[in-house]
Amino acid sequence: MKAMICRAFGPPESLVLEDLPSPPLRPGQVRIEVHASGVNFPDLLVLQGKYQFKPDFPFAPGGEVAGVVVEVGPGVSGTAVGDRVRCSVGNGGFADEVVVPAVRLVPLPPAIDFTTGAVIGSAYGTSLHALADRARLVPGESVLVLGATGGVGMAAVQLAKLLGARVLAAGGSDAKLAKVAAAGADAVVNYSTGNLREAIAAFTDGKGVDVVYDTVGGAMSEPALRSTAWRGRFLVVGFTAGEIPRLPANLLLLKGCDAIGVFYGDYMRREPERGHAEFRRLLSWFETGKLKAPIDRIYPLADAAAALRSLANREVVGKIVIAPR
Repeated sequence: MKAMICRAFGPPESLVLEDLPSPPLRPGQVRIEVHASGVNFPDLLVLQGKYQFKPDFPFAPGGEVAGVVVEVGPGVSGTAVGDRVRCSVGNGGFADEVVVPAVRLVPLPPAIDFTTGAVIGSAYGTSLHALADRARLVPGESVLVLGATGGVGMAAVQLAKLLGARVLAAGGSDAKLAKVAAAGADAVVNYSTGNLREAIAAFTDGKGVDVVYDTVGGAMSEPALRSTAWRGRFLVVGFTAGEIPRLPANLLLLKGCDAIGVFYGDYMRREPERGHAEFRRLLSWFETGKLKAPIDRIYPLADAAAALRSLANREVVGKIVIAPR
């Protein structure tokens, strides 16, 4: 098998394409021939040793894949060779094959291609869990998406619209925000050149926004919290700015609002039945064409370092994918 291997924490350029022995199957496991691997911001953090979980060396980054089952281990039922599947793998996805527990597999409907299948989990799973389950978003409410031009942010914009909300998309590039507007955002604000709080006030007629979806952290979080409505919900999704904000607790008191953590990976581990029901809902929207993943770029496996570098340099609008085949 071929994989992009990390042997010491460092920049994307430290990855090396290596030929490795295929790992043996243990009971309950399957082997997947990887056709597409999603590229996500946590992959970059894991590679640099900045994520909350640090894998043992050597490892391949890449947390979600889509492909075909090519071998089934002892004790596996309900899965057969030839099945099209997607899977969250933690690490190891930047490779042409992976071995995973069969219980993690999600069948991929014929209408969903491998490229789309590889990006549904992290971006769209996180966003649906955040908006529908954690924020309990209802039609007619307003949503501010911070970091709307990234993969998770773009998914949040699409899903918030599908759930009946009005969406203000915030980002740092006019050109990128134009693409987010084309994807359905009702209004956009460039927080590098404009005033975020003034934009929120104009968008909500001074009432404040009902839900803040924050993938950025850093200096953007407090102004957004100050502009939430009474009984608003502030979703803590990630910190792509690199700084974890210290939010004034008195704002929660004065606004009667909630600060809500969103940890999709642990949610799926702790509440699998609810999580899988949500995911089936998500798949149905992709099957029927109500959702379409915006794929910005597709890279071959050997160029995985370039894919991660483009993510680090904020060059991407939507999602990028590694295609090992």
